[in-house]
Amino acid sequence: MDALIQLRTELIDTVLVRFRPHLVVVDRHAFGVDGELRQALANLRLKRPACKVVLGLREVLDSPYVIKQEWIGIHGMGPIRSYFDQIWVYGDPAIHDPLRTGEIPEILGSLVRYTGYLAAGRVSHRRSTLLDKPYVLTMAGGGSDGLALVLAAAGAEVPEGYEHLVITGPQMPMEHRRLVQCAAGPGTSVVVQTRDALAEIEGASAIVSMGGYNSIGEIMSTSTPALIVPRTEPRREQLIRASALARRGIVDMCHPDDLSPELVADWFRGAAGTRVDRSGIDLTGITALALLAADLLATEASTPERRRAHAAV
Repeated sequence: MDALIQLRTELIDTVLVRFRPHLVVVDRHAFGVDGELRQALANLRLKRPACKVVLGLREVLDSPYVIKQEWIGIHGMGPIRSYFDQIWVYGDPAIHDPLRTGEIPEILGSLVRYTGYLAAGRVSHRRSTLLDKPYVLTMAGGGSDGLALVLAAAGAEVPEGYEHLVITGPQMPMEHRRLVQCAAGPGTSVVVQTRDALAEIEGASAIVSMGGYNSIGEIMSTSTPALIVPRTEPRREQLIRASALARRGIVDMCHPDDLSPELVADWFRGAAGTRVDRSGIDLTGITALALLAADLLATEASTPERRRAHAAV
């Protein structure tokens, strides 16, 4: 593993030197999962000091205690301020503010810019599933840890006049998919994946889902009622996100310990066909990112090279 991390470090370092970016956006882990970005970012600051470097974070990281240990043990405050020009938080602080909760240390507050959720503005494609009736939907993200959710949903009684589409996710093990298929009742179809989850959410009358950032973002860009059953281990990110949204009436939430086919069936009966107004949430992060990037790059001289600015992610 040490050799692999060193190889990754050298590759990233070489790419940044040869690509000569004007903007670098690092996702989630400031110096990489195993510190493989630290050397590359240090060299970038030395060789291209005008390059802007941004740390991009989801709006929820984990419980403040766990995240505090990560900041102290892995990142360190000094290097963060030395290597990064801004921290982009992909969320609405009115829903959840990681600065206020302590998930982002106060000393880094001056670097933080809130983008809004990366939700509105993505064009959905045509649905790839063909159901004759109105349908309710269950999704488990990638599916690697979604067995309990889809198993309970597959066994739920489908509301009269509706069909039920269950998407297990491509990462669900084959033996788990077989269990879901066996549990599926009348009117329930089980598929591994679809061409565009957003299109299926837009067409659904109600959805049951886990609480990952991407799934939540797609759901919030629609008015489809949603029951979120968050993962609680090994991180509490999904639980914190779902709880914050549920307090605002944006979604309903069920703790995984309370999940059952009967609960899912009752929720489907009450929610199917209703609509949820989510217009009060800032979902414009996709647009905001472009504006933030433009502002950062505009601080440099407008040279011909600058007008052909490169961005590395």
